[in-house]
Amino acid sequence: MADKRDIKRHKKRLSIRFGIDQATRVAFTEDISRTGMFIKTPNVIPPNTKIQIEFAMADESLVQIEARVMWAKKVPQNMFHLVKKSGMGVRFLRFHSGEDKFESFFEGITGP
Repeated sequence: MADKRDIKRHKKRLSIRFGIDQATRVAFTEDISRTGMFIKTPNVIPPNTKIQIEFAMADESLVQIEARVMWAKKVPQNMFHLVKKSGMGVRFLRFHSGEDKFESFFEGITGP
């Protein structure tokens, strides 16, 4: 299936926390762009739901983002590591904190 996104995502594994009201669940990213990310998790949230995401940068500053789940693929726990895209794709809506740190980080992974 062809990728329909105009924005290029970059492979990057980050440890994040996410949740509906509070970011309490732990997961990892597989790829990330300026406008969204893919979260690999067996604990998917239904599409169109707003979620909170937070993660720490290398300097330990906290990035907090409100995002919307665009799609989700739930896979049984025992199959989770066998299926390539098990988790959810999210689009960033707004930054609560750390937008400047995220921009610097993103420029670092994309190169000049």
